[in-house]
Amino acid sequence: MSGGVDSATTAALLKEEGHDVIGITMQLWDYGDADGGCCSADDVRDARRVADQIGIPHYVVNYMDVFKRYVVEDFVNKYLSGNTPSPCVLCNQFMKFNFLLERAMELRADHLATGHYARIETDGEGGKYYLGKALDSNKDQSYFLFTLTQKELSRLIFPLGSKRKDEVREIAKSMNLKIADKPDSQEVCFITGGDYRDFIKDLNGVGKERGEIVDKDGNVLGYHDGVFSFTVGQRRGLGIANGKPLYVVKIEPERNRVVVGGDDEVFRTSLIANNLTWVDEVPPDEIEVKAKIRYRSMESDASVRTQSTSEVIVEFKKPQRAMTPGQAVVFYKGDRVLGGGWISKVL
Repeated sequence: MSGGVDSATTAALLKEEGHDVIGITMQLWDYGDADGGCCSADDVRDARRVADQIGIPHYVVNYMDVFKRYVVEDFVNKYLSGNTPSPCVLCNQFMKFNFLLERAMELRADHLATGHYARIETDGEGGKYYLGKALDSNKDQSYFLFTLTQKELSRLIFPLGSKRKDEVREIAKSMNLKIADKPDSQEVCFITGGDYRDFIKDLNGVGKERGEIVDKDGNVLGYHDGVFSFTVGQRRGLGIANGKPLYVVKIEPERNRVVVGGDDEVFRTSLIANNLTWVDEVPPDEIEVKAKIRYRSMESDASVRTQSTSEVIVEFKKPQRAMTPGQAVVFYKGDRVLGGGWISKVL
């Protein structure tokens, strides 16, 4: 129970269906005097109020140390190395469906239920589980869940996967849940106020690291104060004037250099992905899939060719805009997630 409407409605629905429900809230970050993001002290209080309202026990688990180690440090290190992180995937992979899931099992729970918008299906014969997209395409979170395997899926319940967001809000209102009108959390949960650059500077003590901004031929067009301030496809904040719009095409941390070019130079067709996870079994050496390179991107036809047990080459039929090292590439077949990996290199 994160303190939001989705997890609160999930708990209330399961209780109404007759399940023996307990609520668990993770405390992940010390927000100090700032208005907190997800799982802040206010959210913990909201979760407890809802648990009291629907009549279930409520527990709080302190995972601040492991959250910093598995999510926040990865976030900072990826930006410092010229990559663009995806902290929501790691939070799901480690915090919710590793540490929290194991804690739930220690409490002798049969399942862990969350407010994610995704579906879990089973074929009913071989006992295999499948991860599917949510009914509400605007809220579908299956992209963030590609690291789930049979082990985790067999223990999870996603009651909201077959519902639309507006329907969930109406259910919460009909149950008179105290947080029915609470806004959804936005952006990176552990960054409050300012932007991620300030967060990295404050947390990591990073100072200005003056470097060059160049075109594809190596001509110096300007200077920057650190590669962590940039991501592939970025246009704003370059601090250089040119006769045409310029975008970040490539980041070269080893040379402390940012390469820029025209919009057409941001498009690529191939990438290498590593640290792969497959929901079911490892597929053949080459498969045809629909793939997406970030949460809000459209799926596109692609071939996935195995290079090793931990690496594949993904070749898209059509050029994709701003394929970015550090982001996840997720593979679909119809409405089902096959798996995915982390973009390590754009070809």
